[in-house]
Amino acid sequence: MPASAAIRTVALFEAFKGAVVLLGASGLLSLVHKDVHAAAAKIIEHLHLNPAARYPQIFLDATSNLHDSRLVLLAVGAGAYALVRFVEAYGLYGEKAWAEVLAAVSGAIYVPFELFELFHRPTWHGALFLAINLIVVALMIRALQQRRRRRSQNAA
Repeated sequence: MPASAAIRTVALFEAFKGAVVLLGASGLLSLVHKDVHAAAAKIIEHLHLNPAARYPQIFLDATSNLHDSRLVLLAVGAGAYALVRFVEAYGLYGEKAWAEVLAAVSGAIYVPFELFELFHRPTWHGALFLAINLIVVALMIRALQQRRRRRSQNAA
């Protein structure tokens, strides 16, 4: 796959991530002025989960502390994250250097956390996320290096 096709694939993936987070933010906003705990209990019931089990109980406890102001704050944060992903996707699709830098930095930020998690609780999906992030970071660094080489060749 040529570098530009790979970068455009990353752009589409970033746009997808932004869309998923934006949908999540919309879902959070739909819960404003509603009983979030009751909605969570309905979800657990619908999935036929035991509400006394560990993970459903963690979910229920978390919803007990969510109030309208927190929901709005979470939705605004998710919206900001989605906006960054959309801007990054736009820039990558247009092969802009700033977007390649943004993609490299935003991918590299997660690497130490993913390594820590992989060493403490190794899972196949943790290894997959780490591999994807490392590939994206390497791809962006390579694209930036090629851009620098082309610029220096054109200047010479």
